[in-house]
Amino acid sequence: MAAHVEGQQHPIGIYLKIWGLLFVHFQGYLRWFLILLFMLLKAGLIVAVFMHMLWERLALMYAILVPTVLLMFLLGIGALEADYTFLTRGVFFLKGLF
Repeated sequence: MAAHVEGQQHPIGIYLKIWGLLFVHFQGYLRWFLILLFMLLKAGLIVAVFMHMLWERLALMYAILVPTVLLMFLLGIGALEADYTFLTRGVFFLKGLF
């Protein structure tokens, strides 16, 4: 007596359409924005469902979310500072050449 285990099957066509949209039709910053958005959504889904964070206490969620958000905020500040530093170096180092 063999038990039949049935699982949910996802159609592969939807995955192929999404990858096609990302890598064929969209160009430049829109493509990278969509890739990063889907990556973050997938990571959030994994953390919420498979790591059972959706049902955990608020303190544990804060232990995961607050450092992550703070790190992203500090990386954003660093990126803005890098642009400023790059432009400032261009102004001062190229000034002596002309």
